[in-house]
Amino acid sequence: MARGTRCWQASIIAILTSSVWPVLALGALCTIPLGPGNASPEEPYWLETIEHRGLSAFNENSNTYPVFRNVKFYGAVGDGITDDTDAINRAIEDGHRCGQGCDSSTLTPGLVYFPKGTYLVSRPIIAWYYTGLVGDARHIPTLLAAPGFDGLAVIDADPYIPGGGGAQWYQNQNNFFRSVRNFIIDLRGMPAASKATGLHWQVSQATSLTNVRVEMSQEPGNNHQGIFMENGSGGFMGDLLFRGGKYGIWVGNQQFTVRNLTVEASEIGIFASWNWGWTFQDLKVRNCQTFHVIPSGGTTQGTQTVGAEVFLDVEVTNTPIFIRTSQSTRNSLAGSILIDNARLSNVPNAVVEANGFVVLRGGDMTIIHWAQGNIYSGQATTPRFIQGHMTPPHKARSLLDSGGNVVGRSRPQYEDYTVDQFVSVKTYGAKGDGVTDDTKALKEVFDKFAGCKIIYFDAGTYIITSTITIPTGTQVVGELWTVIMGQGYSFADPYHPVPVIRVGERCSQGVLEISDMVFSTRGSAPGAIVVEWNVGDPPGRQAAVGAWDTHGAAYGSHLGSAECPKQREATERCYAAFLAFHLTASSTAYLEGLWVWLGDHDLDGDHQQITIYSGRGILSESAGPVWLVGTGKTEHHALYQYNLAGARDHYIGLMQTETPYYQPSPPPPHPFHVESRWQDPEIYGERAAWGLAVKASTNILVYGAGLYSFFQDYTQACIATSSCQEQILMVDSESKISIFSLSTVGTRYQLSIGGRGVIQSSRNRNGFASTVTSWTPASRRHYTEAVVLPTPGEYEYQIW
Repeated sequence: MARGTRCWQASIIAILTSSVWPVLALGALCTIPLGPGNASPEEPYWLETIEHRGLSAFNENSNTYPVFRNVKFYGAVGDGITDDTDAINRAIEDGHRCGQGCDSSTLTPGLVYFPKGTYLVSRPIIAWYYTGLVGDARHIPTLLAAPGFDGLAVIDADPYIPGGGGAQWYQNQNNFFRSVRNFIIDLRGMPAASKATGLHWQVSQATSLTNVRVEMSQEPGNNHQGIFMENGSGGFMGDLLFRGGKYGIWVGNQQFTVRNLTVEASEIGIFASWNWGWTFQDLKVRNCQTFHVIPSGGTTQGTQTVGAEVFLDVEVTNTPIFIRTSQSTRNSLAGSILIDNARLSNVPNAVVEANGFVVLRGGDMTIIHWAQGNIYSGQATTPRFIQGHMTPPHKARSLLDSGGNVVGRSRPQYEDYTVDQFVSVKTYGAKGDGVTDDTKALKEVFDKFAGCKIIYFDAGTYIITSTITIPTGTQVVGELWTVIMGQGYSFADPYHPVPVIRVGERCSQGVLEISDMVFSTRGSAPGAIVVEWNVGDPPGRQAAVGAWDTHGAAYGSHLGSAECPKQREATERCYAAFLAFHLTASSTAYLEGLWVWLGDHDLDGDHQQITIYSGRGILSESAGPVWLVGTGKTEHHALYQYNLAGARDHYIGLMQTETPYYQPSPPPPHPFHVESRWQDPEIYGERAAWGLAVKASTNILVYGAGLYSFFQDYTQACIATSSCQEQILMVDSESKISIFSLSTVGTRYQLSIGGRGVIQSSRNRNGFASTVTSWTPASRRHYTEAVVLPTPGEYEYQIW
């Protein structure tokens, strides 16, 4: 059913019940809508001059601890001559923060700001845990590596300990909460022969790398690289440019989503050492020798190479080789590749093996849809290996931009706005101290300024005891993962759940933007819907409604190891939520870098495993369009991590889930109940949560999925036999969904239809994970020759 029809029905109900129909209205103190920014050309970024009153609510020195730090206040000069390394690192370290040996902490956040300038550095800038490194978005600062730079990378998110035998500051899979944006990193002053590196980016969830440019040597035979990433469990990065170097980026990580990446004049644009699954969306490659080198052939955990990669909406120009694999994989799965909508110009070879064999010829052409790997359709239980063209999936027009690419939207930074176009929630009495009930103060700010001011949440933890509605037409920005935390009786009844945060009223339309926030609950909250998302794009706009770098985990929840240690018996005090995130029928959404996490361990305190319960992860009933870009991880919820019920026009890439570690003690739905009014999927006797459940849904595109089941009752012996759970992804027989690059761990069946297992993981071993390159509900034709588009929209195929 279309959104308009649903809202028309809702309006009739509203009239019949004498309810007020929701309309976009300005706050009580507004005279005109916000409009464009007022900043003059030379004015600094608003973040530099706004009053900073943020605090770390649970830090023992919360009244004096500095969340915001301007590097120039710590002695940095930014003249390109003075060595600013020590001053910058002093700014980062200030306040007894979480460094070497800390493991993790949310109690010592640091927003480290760089005004415009050129900052000469001779050693690494270390991005400590829970740190945002932010440059002036109006006048992008440069980090200039000194000719004698000594260290692994200009920015290092996980340093190696000297003499530590390979040990590092943090555990790579738990290296959460980092943000780097608005920088030029210049390595060109370093010798071309040196292994100069822009960023050592070994990170996990709740991390983002955006609006960064790395300049490297373009001398033949140079050894520079933009990114070095050898491990981790990410993550999202986007809006990046790498120019020159031996490698644009050198990466290895369990999974990652990359959007809007440009690589120019590199010998090798991307070298991937290993992964289970990556999704690259919106790539631009110019004047490289080879765009992507893929080590392939590993089909066991001990021989892990690159498991699965998706290339969606790609432009490659003046590059002899698009993709080069290390081994021949012409007969069976040993590294999955999907290329969708790749436009090549002067690219002689599209896919080549290391021995020189040309798998796919290039030229001036468009590859519509090409795959290497195991493909399935319908209820077929036996894979077909393919190394060739396939019929492309149907892509709803609502998901595509005017050029036919899947829509992508950069996070709003409001760089053209002035401080007087913002209002701080603290101006009207909100405390953010983790103690005070800020419900009334926050409602007052929204009531007065929605639609005419950008609502600024200074760092802190804002306790609320009833639903806060973010009105349609509002922009919300946090200082550094600012927390709104619901607690109390309003969220205590699982039979009458209510939202903590309501994003717009039902069937409302207009602009709404949220960035750098965390939404959470405190104590027992079995009736909490953490986020209810209602607002839809206004007519003629795409992705006007969205959230960026916004998550769901925070300290102060009273759900840590002290209250909820690892256990088998569910206790009432350890219920975190009824439902984490609900996209209602009339909503649209662009969600980028969203982490819907139910904690499996304590980020603070003793860092031990915990047992807490949330009934459901992400429920979408939206008629679309919805873009879920890098929404990993959605983890540890009791019934499901993703549930698409009556949904339409969704793009998802890359999605990643984990099953609760405690299951099957108790099994789903315990300690909750299956409720049809909440579109809960059938369990079919399963003893572990669904990673993804889909019913009565249409035009669903999944470009990359990692669905993992690592534990069974907190033990891991089941991984070796893929028996941690029986089924993990279920679709019904009527939904129209295309799934590409599906990698699973620990489950017997990778895909089920109506509760019956169809695709066995044992048939698709691909390293540590098992991978299905493509599954569609019905059989599709396959093609042998590359596709040429003489004019936009015209397909020409040569059919077997």
